Amino acid sequence: MRIFNRKKEIAIVSAGMMLCLALEPMQVSAANASSALPTAGVAAFLESSLSTEEYIELAKQAVGSSWGYTNIGIADVESGNLNVRQSPSTSGKLVGKMPKDSACEILEEADGWAHIKSGEVEGYVSLEFMLTGPDAKLKANEIVRTVAVANTNGLNVRDQASTDSAILTQVPQGEELEYVETLEDWIKVSIDGEDAYVAAEYVTVEERLDTAITMTELLYGAGVSDVRVELVEYAKQFVGNPYVWGGTSLTKGADCSGFVLSVFKKYGVSLPHHSGSQAKQGTKIKAADLQPGDLVFYANSSGTINHVAIYIGGGQVIHASSPKTGIKISKYNYRTPAKCVSILQD
Repeated sequence: MRIFNRKKEIAIVSAGMMLCLALEPMQVSAANASSALPTAGVAAFLESSLSTEEYIELAKQAVGSSWGYTNIGIADVESGNLNVRQSPSTSGKLVGKMPKDSACEILEEADGWAHIKSGEVEGYVSLEFMLTGPDAKLKANEIVRTVAVANTNGLNVRDQASTDSAILTQVPQGEELEYVETLEDWIKVSIDGEDAYVAAEYVTVEERLDTAITMTELLYGAGVSDVRVELVEYAKQFVGNPYVWGGTSLTKGADCSGFVLSVFKKYGVSLPHHSGSQAKQGTKIKAADLQPGDLVFYANSSGTINHVAIYIGGGQVIHASSPKTGIKISKYNYRTPAKCVSILQD
């Protein structure tokens, strides 16, 4: 086997290195690395000739901090979310949910449960649905996302890599944009599947893994009708499912308007399969008046509606974002809203 890049090399070596260090954690040194590594089976992974120093450095990475984690766990569910509970029991109060492939720090393991911290959520998850150890590190290496994080408020996202180019939208400080590539003073990003550009000096490029969602983020507030709550709860169960251009399947794949169309169809509301046409339905409202179940629309630099999301409360929307991210939850102003519409008559 020939290794072509450092990231893949680290991922492959990690499994063998972790076995080696688990057996003799304090004895891997420059003097005995040559004998210890073959015992762990690492030689079988690689045909390339790395120096003793390189092997030891890879070993440190295998057992040390990765993407901010020292003992990483990855939610391993087929679909939906992994429940995070206040106590290690299926009857424990829900304190959050871990979407498929989201990451956590494992604080302790006992009796089939892991005590974890993920984002702002701390609690217990069943180890039956959690990847740990070398499996978790290899999976994390596969799913880690490279993002451009806005380090200023009102960051301009442009059509082209030039200050003379039209502004597609603006994003708030801390917002993550899907990274594509670096072009000298500009960073090429993808926003809801469209290529765009931001000034490199106003973003930080980082590798990140998804984390748990707090229960607070899933609340709606008082005065919201049952149908709105039900519709939003129904929509959220599809987080993590794929984006497919022209699709309307909530499980096999949908685009932004296809996702909205299919969610509303369940509640007897017929909508066209086009975000611009959906924006002409219902009643236009102000962003300050948004309620769960209302629609938020976004436009390109020419003002043409090209994306739609469902408002779920708490300043958040759910939407089929792009082929890379699928159905996800975002802040409602992750890009500048162009129009807000109330469809439900309650």
